[in-house]
Parts: sequence; C-alpha cells; structure tokens
Amino acid sequence: MKLQEAIRTDNFRSEQHKATLNIMYTAYWLKTHVSAVMKEHGITTEQFNVMRILRGKHPEAMCIKDISSRMLEKSSNVPRIIDRLVAKKLVKRSTSREDKRETLIVLTETGLAQLSIVNEALEKRTPEILELSEDDAQKLNRILDDMRKLD
Repeated sequence: MKLQEAIRTDNFRSEQHKATLNIMYTAYWLKTHVSAVMKEHGITTEQFNVMRILRGKHPEAMCIKDISSRMLEKSSNVPRIIDRLVAKKLVKRSTSREDKRETLIVLTETGLAQLSIVNEALEKRTPEILELSEDDAQKLNRILDDMRKLD
C-alpha cells in the first residue's frame, strides 16, 4: 500500500518530508508484523532483542549497561525486560564477583532453545512480510545506512 493511501493524504512539503513519514510509517508497520510472530511464541520484540544480544556473547554473561547499549530501541527499559525474561526462565541473573554492584545476565538453555524456535519462525515469515528481492534489500540497506551517517 502506498503511503498516500495509508495516511489518506497527498499533501507533502517535499519528497524528503514524504520519505521521513514513509520511513516512520514503515517502521511501525514492520514492528507490528514482527511483533505478531513474537507474540505467537510468548515474547516481545524487546525481549527477543535482549536474547539475541545475549546469544552473541553466550556462554559469557553480560552486564545490563552493555545490553542496553546494543538495543535497537535505545529507550527500552532493559531491567524491566530482564525481569520478565527471568520470570520466564529464559535468562539468569547473577552478581559479578569483581564488582558486587554489577548484575550479570546470561541466556539459559531454555532461552537458547526458545530463541532458536523464534528465529526459525521469523526467518520463515520475513519473506512474506518484506517481499523484497536480495538485490532490493541490499539497496535499501545501503540507503538506510547512508541516511544514518550522522550517528
């Protein structure tokens, strides 16, 4: 669906204004579709992101500050997300031996298994959601990376 149809307007100040709105609308649209896949498996996109970050360091534990710095959504409340993952027995929390003030988080075996299942489901659904060729996806990645050069 074209942006104009989705938000029911043709009134854009410029193509850059339209592109800004298009990116914001598309990001929300994509998150909605990805969230639906996550919900089928009992987790949120933020919980999935934390688990993927932890898997990258597994079997090492990570401190909350390091997890936070790698989150896709920088405004995420990582301690709250971790509390929920601990309750689901997907991660374990411990205190650092070197610094008793530091909390360390590690994926459990259950968490690793759950992450594998969700990854597989997401990989199956991604082509249906995006409907992009590899070439178009590569072009889009380049454009989005170029757009964020200021960071």
